[in-house]
Amino acid sequence: METNGTKATHPHAMTELCEEGGRLYASALRTGRILRADVEPAPCLMEFALLHPDPDDAKWLRPVPPSVALAQRLNPIEREITEQRRMSIALAEAFEPFMALGAQDTAPTHAITVLEGLDRINTALDLATAQCQTEVLAVQPSGHRSPENRLLEAMERDKPLIDRGVRIRTLYQHTARYIPDRLAYMDRFADGKVEYRTIDELVERLIICDETVAFIPIRDDRQVALELRHPGLVRYLIKVFEFMWSRAVPLQAGTPYETDPDGISEIQHSIAKLLVEGHVDEAIARRLGMNVRTCRAHIAKLATALGSGSRAQLGYLIAQSGILDKDHAQGDDSHP
Repeated sequence: METNGTKATHPHAMTELCEEGGRLYASALRTGRILRADVEPAPCLMEFALLHPDPDDAKWLRPVPPSVALAQRLNPIEREITEQRRMSIALAEAFEPFMALGAQDTAPTHAITVLEGLDRINTALDLATAQCQTEVLAVQPSGHRSPENRLLEAMERDKPLIDRGVRIRTLYQHTARYIPDRLAYMDRFADGKVEYRTIDELVERLIICDETVAFIPIRDDRQVALELRHPGLVRYLIKVFEFMWSRAVPLQAGTPYETDPDGISEIQHSIAKLLVEGHVDEAIARRLGMNVRTCRAHIAKLATALGSGSRAQLGYLIAQSGILDKDHAQGDDSHP
């Protein structure tokens, strides 16, 4: 029983003296000594040098006075504190000549800040949007699922901006037009100050506030993001956004999945391009923001339209049909 008790309570820190050790040490202090056999359940008493062998009789142990034991342990701590204080004074003296220079009106924030965890990312986003006064640009790649809590977060963040008259322009993928809750969200807020457009393919999420701060994820699970305040980086990302915006379809322009006169819809043109590049169904679905089943249904319609009997033949027929050349020739004039 004593062995099991010893295993259950040892080892432990000096500041967490076990109950048995405390009882035996108190008993030794009261009587002036204690049998060595009696302290076997509390080996910590010897480990912490609270007891020492009786020089007259090896069967007995004598207690070290608590004032002595305490001083033995406080002395190195106090020496370390003194050394740390000396170091802090030396550091303050070394940096004191530069403090006046650092107080000048320079950039108050880091150009690039790493945000780890959704809580910290959302806190930074909330602060940036709360301070936004003119415009928010957003790129929101679509998944085939749109969790309700994300939409609620977006509503809570967008509504104060709209109430302040901040302009909001958001890019989604075409598939967002077929997600009911996403479409309802866009319909609810779309007005003169809020614009939505869709495009076939988006790379990753992007949010820019007032041309001063941008947020981008740097991990697939979106648990880590970068807050960018470097003017050059932010300007570059704005140009990327405007490039995609000019090629996107306004929400009011109707569905881009409608079939063209050649029998092939715009989304099927996008799939055809990715097929020719050698992407598998799963990769195409991921890049276009749809599930694999929907992607394969579009591939089947594309094969039917081109008269393909196999996957290998489909790639050849896409190349021979000229539909990709036609899409390329239309260029910027294909959409507002």
